[in-house]
Amino acid sequence: MTDAQTWEADSVDPGPQDFGPYRLEEVVNRGGFSEIWLARHPEHRTVAIRRLINTSLFNFSERSRFFHGCEVLQKLQGREFIIGYIDHGRIEGAPFLAMEYLEASNLKLILARCDDLLQDFLGNILIDSARALEHVHDAGFMHLDFKPENLLVSRNANVRLIDFDLALPRPDEPRKSAKNPGTPAYMSPEQLQRLPFDHRADIFAFGVMAYETVTLEKPFPGDSPAEILRRQLDRSDFRAPSEINPGIPPALDQTILRCLQNDPGDRYPFLSVVVRDLERALYV
Repeated sequence: MTDAQTWEADSVDPGPQDFGPYRLEEVVNRGGFSEIWLARHPEHRTVAIRRLINTSLFNFSERSRFFHGCEVLQKLQGREFIIGYIDHGRIEGAPFLAMEYLEASNLKLILARCDDLLQDFLGNILIDSARALEHVHDAGFMHLDFKPENLLVSRNANVRLIDFDLALPRPDEPRKSAKNPGTPAYMSPEQLQRLPFDHRADIFAFGVMAYETVTLEKPFPGDSPAEILRRQLDRSDFRAPSEINPGIPPALDQTILRCLQNDPGDRYPFLSVVVRDLERALYV
């Protein structure tokens, strides 16, 4: 979705090509199952095309998850801080998603290079990311893969939340999930223990992202889900964000810590309250 993102160095760029009505110009990101192209829309607009690579007839789960993510994004169309939806379907048998193209880097890369954006636009990044997640919840979904890699940030701090493949309907009360989706470092204790969970799992993930953004460290590092869970439950070596970065306003410190509570009942009940406290903490 952005030419600042990278893809595997040993991959061969297939070069410009036609893809149905679109003109694919260059690959800007490639993962295990999909690739993202900078492309030209028939109306001469620049767009991003996400295309599923493995189109095997037996690749049922990936295709199903891909189209699910497309459908969720379509339902979120027009909401602020969510990547813009254009179209999805199949072209020449290949599942695709056409999206807004944003000249940006994902937050994971921004953190890795300690970009000046973190100092200049910290408030924008945190508040607008929380608002994006709030829109997802208000639309009746949980994102369940909220992490820096799925947040695009432009040079003037425009934020877009992406990748809704793992999203699930937001339940009225906590429920178990047979698939237990997510990225372990950003998953809540109840998810890692395969207990019932609800939208507050996303609030925990936001807390992990916010902690990492202000400290450049993860709150609960680990090489396995079991190790991450142990650190979450034990917390003997857990440090508040302000212990790592003393420049953090006390109110921001407390907001992040509340998001990271082990008991969902001790976290914020809704993202709207997180946004309110972030605005107060950051004087916005």
